[in-house]
Amino acid sequence: MLRQQLQNLQENHRKIMGEELSGLSVKELQSLENQLEMSLKGVRMKKDQILIDEIQELNQKVDSDYLATHRDLFSQFFTSTNGSLIHQENVELYKKVNLISQENGELNKKAFGTRDVNGANRNASLSNSLSLEGDLHVAVHLQLCQPQQQNYDTQARATKLGRLQLN
Repeated sequence: MLRQQLQNLQENHRKIMGEELSGLSVKELQSLENQLEMSLKGVRMKKDQILIDEIQELNQKVDSDYLATHRDLFSQFFTSTNGSLIHQENVELYKKVNLISQENGELNKKAFGTRDVNGANRNASLSNSLSLEGDLHVAVHLQLCQPQQQNYDTQARATKLGRLQLN
């Protein structure tokens, strides 16, 4: 029985390989052709699927390589550009802080004058602590302090000035 099965398999193999076809009828040849076409379709589908999978893998690799390259280039550009932009913005901000501190000092002098010794000291300490002209990399340290009591004349003048401006 196994011997018979082996002979049938060998005969079918030869037919599929195109050998010993002379004894076959048209119907048997048609059946063999259909069988070969179905096998060929399966082979082509398998080949197409393998190619599609390889293309997808290559596209993913290209995409990941592209993204990595893009990320590296962006990082390099951002680091070099952003570093100089941040430095430039810092310089501009320090200039603005220095200008505002000078204006603040002038306003304090106009408002309080130099009669109050504590006020004069306060104005000096403000101008010293906020002066940034010499070194643009100096940190600004602000401190809270208790409000200074003003004498009655200064308060009265401020009240009169406020009334004059309202009229």
